[in-house]
Amino acid sequence: MITAPRTARRERKWLGRVGAGLCSAVAMGAVIAYADPVLKPSPGTFGLPGLIDMPTAESNREGLLTASVFRFAGGMRITSTFQLTDRITGAFRYSRVPKIYNGDLLYDRSFDIHYRVLDEKGMRPAIAIGLRDFIGTGVYSGEYVVATKTITPRLKVSAGLGWGRLGSHGDIGTPFGSRPPLDFGKGGKANTDQWFRGPAAPFFGLSWAATDKLTVKAEYSSDAYDQETSYGTFTRDSSLNLGFDYRLGKSANLSGYYLYGSELGLQLTMAIDPRRPPAPSGIEKAPLPVRPRPQRNLDPEAWRTDWTSDPEVQPGVQSAIAKALEKDGQQLEAMSLSATRAEIRIRNRRYLAQPQAIGHAARILTRALPPSVETMVITSVAEGIPTSSVTLQRSDVEALEHDAAYKILNRAEFADPARSDGAGLVANPAAYPRLTWAVTPYGEASFFDPDDPLRADFGLQLKGRYEFAPGLIASGRLRKKVVGNLDQSTRVSDSILPHVRSDAVEYQKQGDPALHDLTLAWYSRPAPDLYGRVTVGLLERMFGGISGELLWKPVDSPFALGVEINRVRQRDFDTLFTFRDYEVTTGHVSAYYDFGNGFHGQIDAGRYLAGDWGATFTLDREFANGWKVGAYATFTDVSEEEFGEGSFDKGIRLTVPLSWVTGQPSRNKVSSVIKPLNRDGGARLAVDGRLYETIRDTHQRDMQIQWGRFWR
Repeated sequence: MITAPRTARRERKWLGRVGAGLCSAVAMGAVIAYADPVLKPSPGTFGLPGLIDMPTAESNREGLLTASVFRFAGGMRITSTFQLTDRITGAFRYSRVPKIYNGDLLYDRSFDIHYRVLDEKGMRPAIAIGLRDFIGTGVYSGEYVVATKTITPRLKVSAGLGWGRLGSHGDIGTPFGSRPPLDFGKGGKANTDQWFRGPAAPFFGLSWAATDKLTVKAEYSSDAYDQETSYGTFTRDSSLNLGFDYRLGKSANLSGYYLYGSELGLQLTMAIDPRRPPAPSGIEKAPLPVRPRPQRNLDPEAWRTDWTSDPEVQPGVQSAIAKALEKDGQQLEAMSLSATRAEIRIRNRRYLAQPQAIGHAARILTRALPPSVETMVITSVAEGIPTSSVTLQRSDVEALEHDAAYKILNRAEFADPARSDGAGLVANPAAYPRLTWAVTPYGEASFFDPDDPLRADFGLQLKGRYEFAPGLIASGRLRKKVVGNLDQSTRVSDSILPHVRSDAVEYQKQGDPALHDLTLAWYSRPAPDLYGRVTVGLLERMFGGISGELLWKPVDSPFALGVEINRVRQRDFDTLFTFRDYEVTTGHVSAYYDFGNGFHGQIDAGRYLAGDWGATFTLDREFANGWKVGAYATFTDVSEEEFGEGSFDKGIRLTVPLSWVTGQPSRNKVSSVIKPLNRDGGARLAVDGRLYETIRDTHQRDMQIQWGRFWR
């Protein structure tokens, strides 16, 4: 993670891009309004809740995402935090540190973890432990135990004991033994042998809420800043730091500091709560209301069942339902109809929450079906294959329209449609073949690499999709960059492994315009609880070939198991139809588990693109509205020396649904992976349409979480 000194021009370029990113964050924050402030408690200079440089035992609201930029003479720190649970806070930091190693400028990436062990209660303070910069160069490495107590509604005091950087001034001894030197190696690994070792020193401070918007802080720092002062970055004339924190709005804070008796610092912090969208709720178009049937005794003729012998009834009913669904943003794939039961198979093209699509379809059925039909089966279809069936009684839909959604959920039955014989299903002739295409903008970014905090390309892409029949789909994307600088990296791969990812800049330089992918995919249901996929063609920007997958996933199960195998060859840098010499067989066995409360885990074990063997561990925190924040780490038989800088592959994943921003129904999402480096070890094929993500939101557990939108 240590890089060579940068020129003044490079430094100005870096600061300019940080400034542009900060302006974008301010613009985004300006449109976000919440009913109450979300930045409670206020952040410290390391981005997490704190005093100034010293931590406190406080935590943000569960699920909160924050981003802060802190600037002072000792460099710049850009920190993003996520309140993973009520007690656990995680942080990723990208820092520009001048003259820290041998007088060289350092661009550093680091991670923090903060755990609130005890809540404040009565006379007992809140107590937390934490690790700062516990992976990487260890520039800011330190551990702490801290307590925070509310003295009055506006006054809080904090005191703690720190190790590492936080134990370097005024120490009281080494209670847990000496601290060994940091073995940096290739970077990117946890410095576990240092945790809570070496000198320990006390720190303390207080914060006073002078007004509802202004908080004043003071702290006694236990950080000696040895490296900064030894290289003359600044002088440490005092252990007392002073600061203020001013709330600019519902989700932004501006902080100013007087540090070390010699320096000034400034920080801007933005916050987003994924569970509080910027667009007001309920601005989408209202669905059709339920149409109750006439009472049987008042209109017995309407309830007759001999209509089933009329050959014109089913086509007329099916046509009416297909038109109503099309208007609603859904597609009728097939339908069966008898005197007392109807089944429709639908593809949801509009609503992020599948229960909302099912709720709309149920109301459409009440308006189109003859009164004698009581049982309504609504089967979800994804990529042309049926994935789950929800059975509702029409009388329940009529009776519970204005009640809470959980009441109709308690009456619903979930099942795998592959367990039925599908008798009587009549395909919608307008469903296939189907051609869709669009010209849309695209964006692609690289975050926080060792040379630049942000590089990005923006342009236009032509997307096309042709569905020949259920489950048989041809698709592709052609991209043309309009503006960007992803191709301006000066880094040349030094990897001793096959260059399966580390030559990414060559694809950016030579692949414009780029045929990003062009594939033919076949999806199938080999048996109940089983799903299949075969994809051939140009699978992604760097590889083409054939990919096959089989997934076992019961409708009501939190567990799924899959296997995938691929035979691929590396594409030429121009991303057209020619290939390089490198080819490989790669594949994984994957286990998926829904832990509940929005936590999803995944383990993928197998062979990666560079021929290495290992496993990837992923944990995501997901919200009912489609937000997802997660992290992954991959460990293979490639050694640290062979892998190179970073030691192993790891990253942070973020997904934001477009409907959260606009308030309008949409299945589109914006996803990004933030990873320190593009190396070759642990690289997996990026084929679209993997089965678990394709079907999961139509299965019982996911739909139960989002069922509150059934009546929306």
